[in-house]
Amino acid sequence: MVTVSFNNVWKDYGGGAVAVKELNMDIKDGEFVSLLGPSGCGKSTSLRMLAGLEHISSGEIVFGNKVVNTLPPKDRDIAMVFENYALYPHKTIFDNISNPLKQAKISTDEIKRRVTDVAKLLEIEQLLERRPQELSGGQKQRTAIGRAIVRQPQVFLFDEPIAHLDAKLRARMRSELKHLQHKLGVTTIYVTHDQLEALTMADRIAVMNDGVLQQFDTPQEVYQNPANSWVATFVGEPGMSLMEMEMTRVNGDLALAFEKKTINLDSKNSARLNASGKTKLLVGIRPDKASVSLEEVAGGINCRIYSRQLLGADVLVEVEFGTSRVRAKADTSFVGTVGTECYLSFRSEDMYFFDAENGKAIPH
Repeated sequence: MVTVSFNNVWKDYGGGAVAVKELNMDIKDGEFVSLLGPSGCGKSTSLRMLAGLEHISSGEIVFGNKVVNTLPPKDRDIAMVFENYALYPHKTIFDNISNPLKQAKISTDEIKRRVTDVAKLLEIEQLLERRPQELSGGQKQRTAIGRAIVRQPQVFLFDEPIAHLDAKLRARMRSELKHLQHKLGVTTIYVTHDQLEALTMADRIAVMNDGVLQQFDTPQEVYQNPANSWVATFVGEPGMSLMEMEMTRVNGDLALAFEKKTINLDSKNSARLNASGKTKLLVGIRPDKASVSLEEVAGGINCRIYSRQLLGADVLVEVEFGTSRVRAKADTSFVGTVGTECYLSFRSEDMYFFDAENGKAIPH
């Protein structure tokens, strides 16, 4: 096991194609870190630079106290699990798992012992004589993970390893991968575009967009205190709604002007926004903190239902007013349909505030 660091790392393909910009990140020994972001954000490129499959344009990648910029992949003591499994179709599962050990010229008895131990750990010991085409997607993924584990590397690298599995199996594999990593205690970097995977599995999440690290913190902190409006809307399902508001005063007290209405502020947020000196804001509200009613409520915003989606235990209602749309969760007994007039309400203490110019969170 080992610490892993990105020190001012860039990846520039030339012609204005910069995939990673000034990446700085320190990953602790034994930590599970998820690189999260949309397609093209630079997360897979960052992982490939760690693995030595991509050369860095500038900066340093450090394992422990050793700079590994020029080390070939085989000398980095890492094991990588790919999205497409990358199994040898003509080899048995035993031979697929044992392949890196054979390449390292490990003794036959040791290979058998380690493969058997890993197969038992992953509950695929009964599949060792089969070939990949005889396995399900989940069994193939376990085989690929087994091939990585059997090497006993310093670092595990996962590149969207469960993206092709069905929803039920993905949920199971999330739990098993997290349990396995905790048991083995190996430093792990896990790339995903699925924020649910990152939130449920990682010790810390590195949120990336357009090649830039937006926030690097615990799942709880990223969700509860997003660094900017982009992180706020990307992390969380269903996503946060954003509304453009302006600071105003009502009878001398700070308030928010919004869609020809004013929203009063609690004392804490009033002091916070007054100290910021900002006048134009992006104000966010998560769906579980907003409520919608068919009957008029004090302070409610008059709107119409744009869409409704059954989520199982809840109904997600998206309402429309002026140029804004906001999502709210309602009980399954809510009978409002598309086009129905309704009233949206939320508390000022549940709102998130961002600078309308640069999207940065207003400091607490």
